[in-house]
Amino acid sequence: MNTKYEQIFQSFTFPSGVEVKNRIMVAPMTNYSSHDNGEVSEAELAYYKERSGGVGTFITACAYVSKDGKGFPGQFSVDDDSFIPGLKKLAETMQSNGTKAIIQIYHGGRQSPPELLPDQQPVSASAVAAEREGSPVPRKMSEEEIQNTIKAFGEATRRAIEAGFDGVEIHGANTYLLQQYFSPHSNRRDDQWGGSLENRMKFPLAIVQSVKQIVAEHSKKPFIVGYRISPEEGTNPGITLEDTLQFVDKLADQSLDYLHISVNTFWNGSFRDKNESESRIIKIHEAVGSRVPIVGVGSLHTPDEVVEALEAGIPLIALGRELLMEPKWIEKVEAGQIEEIRTTLSRKDQEKLVIPDPLWNRLMNVKGWLPVVD
Repeated sequence: MNTKYEQIFQSFTFPSGVEVKNRIMVAPMTNYSSHDNGEVSEAELAYYKERSGGVGTFITACAYVSKDGKGFPGQFSVDDDSFIPGLKKLAETMQSNGTKAIIQIYHGGRQSPPELLPDQQPVSASAVAAEREGSPVPRKMSEEEIQNTIKAFGEATRRAIEAGFDGVEIHGANTYLLQQYFSPHSNRRDDQWGGSLENRMKFPLAIVQSVKQIVAEHSKKPFIVGYRISPEEGTNPGITLEDTLQFVDKLADQSLDYLHISVNTFWNGSFRDKNESESRIIKIHEAVGSRVPIVGVGSLHTPDEVVEALEAGIPLIALGRELLMEPKWIEKVEAGQIEEIRTTLSRKDQEKLVIPDPLWNRLMNVKGWLPVVD
């Protein structure tokens, strides 16, 4: 291995005490390949196995905590104890050769397609549709639904513990339910759960507390709790970077193991305020990185780009598309085979890359996400 990449392979210990063998995480990526009833499929297990073993940490695709929060076809569930056996298989598959397995837990809120829901009715903080064509108007959640959802995240965490996962990542990003409560666009409530910035933080913070309490009660060993956040929204009104800096200050008080900053490009500045050109990830790290580890992500394709991000002080880097195209990215860096790392997706390589049909079809048909070649 080239010595300039040694930093990638340094171990890291989370605040909870869980140690990982290197600084690379697999970013959570939807694969559309579970059974319709929410069970993990054999095709998924093969996909996860192919990408495990080299990386230090693997975060699953998002799993819905309740049936009214399912957001994708072929999404797996963590909303009932009957799913624990399949989740146990998934955790064991991901943990080959010392990789730590984290399950991302989530509720789609107003982004859930009506046809996937038991009553065809998405729910959210308020009855405000997303700003995209054809978006349904969600039903404003009642106090009972809010409390049930907070409890559902806790119960999902208990199932993750019982299934043998090493941690959970609370999905508070990408315009899903937790972000909908934080956003002034989707949250127009006038009760304790909305209105002021402080009130809009209350629902995601209550979920963090629910998850942490379950971990304290049920986990017999150190267990990772991370939180994923999107730093801005393009809507008006919408989440600003200043809002997020106040929110992460509160999140940093929650004894979390990491904050995962969801952006398309690691080094990009604010898209709302063109005068803010500093990387949003770096800005958040400077604000709270001494209190909670920051996970960086976003268009870091090569080992050199990853090292540059690590040298900026970010302790952990999540790679997504890179591990789709090159499941053995970390192994090839370690073996000094940089030139053998795939940087394009060949239409002929589905079987070789162990990518399930539903995900493969999306990769072939969504233009611009991956460089597809014949």
